[in-house]
Amino acid sequence: MNAVWSVLLGYLIGNVNPAYIAAKRRGFDIRKNGSGNAGASNAVITMGKGVGAAAAIFDIVKAYFSVRIAVFLFPQLKLAAELSGTACIVGHIFPAFMGFRGGKGLASLAGVVLAFSPELFLLMLLGAVIVAFLTDYICFVAITASIAFPLLYGIMTGCTAGVLIYAVIAVIMPCKHIHNLRRIQNGTEAHISFLWKRDEELERLKHNHHH
Repeated sequence: MNAVWSVLLGYLIGNVNPAYIAAKRRGFDIRKNGSGNAGASNAVITMGKGVGAAAAIFDIVKAYFSVRIAVFLFPQLKLAAELSGTACIVGHIFPAFMGFRGGKGLASLAGVVLAFSPELFLLMLLGAVIVAFLTDYICFVAITASIAFPLLYGIMTGCTAGVLIYAVIAVIMPCKHIHNLRRIQNGTEAHISFLWKRDEELERLKHNHHH
């Protein structure tokens, strides 16, 4: 029963989507604007850096706490952290309260990693910066991180059941980024340099959309 409660707890916390709420308060559906994704990166595109940063931090914190709360409530459940953390990411990506169309889960994944190990979080953050720098696309960060985390977790813990639970993320997150990869092919995916070259990037995206 506790396993079910852990999953439900994580899933419900994952449903709270700050980017979506911020956009709704401004009178639009974030999923119909920008990159069409209810997450921090699209919050930057549609509402600016401040809102985007706040959304990212909120998503990291909600995932971190979904793990912490589950561990606190169900101390005797061995996989409480893994179940709740994975469920939180799934809840963020497929939120029942938003017709199962949410974000991509990168910030929430970061929160789960942070709850598991601050050292691994810093290591993966460094890796993310390198991937981001080399590719200039956030989706490659998300894809590599979602596959790397279950593997690194497995190496660090030797817990097969935990690896299998986190493997859900390694399947869902790359699948959620397939259309980003298609957009990269068409030249209609925003670069990370959007953060400091906003006008240039908007111009490039507009230009490529028309072709």
